Amino acid sequence: MAVREVLRYPHPALKARAPELGAGEGERAARVAADLVETMHSFPRCVGVAAPQIAEPVRMFAVDVSEHPKGEGGSGLLVLVNPRIVAASGAEVAREGCLSIPELTANVRRAVAVTVEALSAEGEPLVVESGGFEARCLQHELDHLDGILFLDRVDSIADDVFRRRSRA
Repeated sequence: MAVREVLRYPHPALKARAPELGAGEGERAARVAADLVETMHSFPRCVGVAAPQIAEPVRMFAVDVSEHPKGEGGSGLLVLVNPRIVAASGAEVAREGCLSIPELTANVRRAVAVTVEALSAEGEPLVVESGGFEARCLQHELDHLDGILFLDRVDSIADDVFRRRSRA
């Protein structure tokens, strides 16, 4: 288990589609899961990190909105392997940020509710039904697995992208 360096844009790994984790890769899944959780928890207010962000080209991410002010009603710590959205509904625009582009935030349109099918790090099938802030975070991290960054989803670079305010 280790806190890993988070790749920053424009690193090419952030724009690549990550391959699925194979059935015989349980050891790798456990190692990457532990590193994702440790790395996520090392950043104040961080609610998610995807494997490609820590230079692991595999379809995995961790999300935990339980300690965030907007995270009410979340599922707690989720580590998802080979996730895919099987249902989505509603839409809203809200502000997002990213460890890989730490100096910017942006208004991004996302579904309000999603159903995600995935495997746990132990290989067990999971279905996660999520809404609100957690649903937004799941979509953001799943985008990382497809090489999509939140800036790719803004309607207007001029109107919807902002310099991050200092939290000092």
